[in-house]
Amino acid sequence: MLKWIRSVGSLAFVLGFFGVVFVVIPWLVTVVDNPDVGGLLPWWVRGSVYLLLGGIAVVLISVGIQQRLCTRKEEEPDLAAGLSGIPMENTDHVPGRQVTESLGLVKGHTIYAIWLGKDISALMRLLLGGELTEYTEMMGKARELALQRMLQQATELGADAIVNVRFVTTSVIGTAAELLAYGTAVKLAPSST
Repeated sequence: MLKWIRSVGSLAFVLGFFGVVFVVIPWLVTVVDNPDVGGLLPWWVRGSVYLLLGGIAVVLISVGIQQRLCTRKEEEPDLAAGLSGIPMENTDHVPGRQVTESLGLVKGHTIYAIWLGKDISALMRLLLGGELTEYTEMMGKARELALQRMLQQATELGADAIVNVRFVTTSVIGTAAELLAYGTAVKLAPSST
């Protein structure tokens, strides 16, 4: 339901945006050039502006509601609890154990962002200097979530370990960061001890 509401809000925003850019702005230029056209704004000018602002409001409200509803324990992973059973190495082997079978690539992926208040706080810190702790926290949570998802995939394959673990991160939009954790799920020979 929230996705549908957000889609309607997005559509209203896009219609309002194009109305403002391609109809209202040229009309305003005409009004400025011809002062005799003054008076109240026509309904289509007001409608375009209402669609633009209303669309933004609907999208923001629906995203806020969805974030409140989706605050679940699985979204805030407990890395220590989740990763205790399967060793992960950034090398091609597990020390003291022999790899007997490769089960294939496993990956965990997330795109993470912080809310605008923390973003503004980080921008102030950028001006004053120092560690941008808001972004450090954001990337830490994104890394934990990506690792948790990779571990879940390896567990479903019946892996004993994950080797060649790597991370890739990119900026998606603004301060949202994409983080991908990947590695090779493997089976290990029984321990000799």
